[in-house]
Amino acid sequence: MNLLTRYILGQFIRNIVAITLAFLALYILIDFFEKIDNFMEQGKPFSLVLSFFLLNIPFVIDQMGPVCILLAGVVTLGVLNHNHELIALKACGIPLKRITAPIIGGALFCTLLSVFMSQLVLPKTIASTNRIWNEEVKGKVPLGIFRNGRYYYRGEDGFYSFARPDARKNEFVFFSHASWDDNHRLQRMINADLATWDGKRWHLYLGQVQQREEFSCSVTPFPEKAVEFQQRPEDFFVPEYRTHELSLVDLYRNARNQKAPAEAAKAWSDFYGRLSYITLGLPLVLLGLPLLLFVYRRWGRDLSLAIPASCGLAFVCWGWWGIMQSFAKAGYLHPAIAAITLHLVLGGGGLWLLSRENT
Repeated sequence: MNLLTRYILGQFIRNIVAITLAFLALYILIDFFEKIDNFMEQGKPFSLVLSFFLLNIPFVIDQMGPVCILLAGVVTLGVLNHNHELIALKACGIPLKRITAPIIGGALFCTLLSVFMSQLVLPKTIASTNRIWNEEVKGKVPLGIFRNGRYYYRGEDGFYSFARPDARKNEFVFFSHASWDDNHRLQRMINADLATWDGKRWHLYLGQVQQREEFSCSVTPFPEKAVEFQQRPEDFFVPEYRTHELSLVDLYRNARNQKAPAEAAKAWSDFYGRLSYITLGLPLVLLGLPLLLFVYRRWGRDLSLAIPASCGLAFVCWGWWGIMQSFAKAGYLHPAIAAITLHLVLGGGGLWLLSRENT
């Protein structure tokens, strides 16, 4: 790494740290005044409030990451242009692609860091903030969870586990129900390949009943059996925010386990949409850099117009991304196409404009 690369990359790192801290402080300040009354009404200690907002920092960074990468790249190149360093470098015969390479490399590194954080950090911190906000502050205690394509639910009469390919139908595959005695010993286990609900009772198909007796355990297979469970399908409540607690790998596994077309489209949209949003900063900065040079050449101003224009670009791209994700979840577009179209347009257009600036 030569001196020029270290200098430009150092400027980019300082700018993205400063911009991220500014957005982070603004977001947390607004969020604090919106939610502090809820904590105070429930009589929660300030330590819980502090924990909530500290754990919320990775989520804020993840949401602001693409915009911060864009603004950091624009500010870095804008400062070089404002201080006439860009003109001096070009006069020395250094091509624009050589000058912008450290900025693009820094944006790529920040994007990879966001992917790493989304896989290992965000699931834990989001789960903690959801627990604090929904359970301790709002008093909503969900009894069900969703992991690796299966639902797990703790009911009044035992523990349920099943897969539900289509949420619109009361059909559950690989269904199991376990009940315990007062000493927390397994009393009965019912397994079935398929379970259905007809509005009054449960019907199990191709399963078996394992019943613990005094000195042994009996196993009774059945082709079909009507069973009275206390829980109904509407009791299997798993909050929508639980999907936000899944890592990228978990989202991928969840999508592969979906069988119904509607649920599969939504699951694949969640996976590709998350991955698309995380990596959106790189194509944004590719388009933002030539946009800065165009603004300077057209109006003789750099940062005073380039920064608002970059914010407008980010807002338009965010709206475009949201529309594409809505189409994907509705089944009008393939989730992969909806996720990659914006990247191809922004990245391809940015590279083309940079190549024109370089000539």
